[in-house]
Amino acid sequence: MPEVPTWRVVRRSLDHPDAAALVEEVQLEYVARYGSRDETPIDPAYFEPPDGAFFVGYLDGEPVATGAWRRTDVTVDGVASVVEVKRMYVAPRAQRRGLARLLLGHLERTAAVAGAGAVVLETGMRQPEAIALYTSSGYEEVPKFGYYRDSPLSRCFGKRLVDLPELRTNRTAST
Repeated sequence: MPEVPTWRVVRRSLDHPDAAALVEEVQLEYVARYGSRDETPIDPAYFEPPDGAFFVGYLDGEPVATGAWRRTDVTVDGVASVVEVKRMYVAPRAQRRGLARLLLGHLERTAAVAGAGAVVLETGMRQPEAIALYTSSGYEEVPKFGYYRDSPLSRCFGKRLVDLPELRTNRTAST
């Protein structure tokens, strides 16, 4: 019988060696797709508790994915407690296994536990697989924001976390 791969997500700092290596991989992907690196100003402190978190996903012990969230002043449908998803990436060697969807769910749950009521994110038109992931996960297009707000290649999405079924269940059970 074939072995089932193990998947685990671990909170890391942005400068952890596994995180740094994967962030560099995604930067090379941006160069291939857009001709340059992502120039969004990023401070490692953005991803420190309680206002943020950075995660590395491991498949059979190998670092293959990253995802993070940080507080933002963007609002979604009147929800003011919003986080922005950053650095979502699954290395090509681990793609097509549903890991991006698992990681996105992890980001949503940890952000909700930290008090976020909604999530926003920015992606590019040359990342159709990312757009497909977000729209199939309940994200809807929102007005552009942030560093790339004026870029014709930028698309922004948002989702209310209060609508997550597992959060409704937990709230019902605790009331």
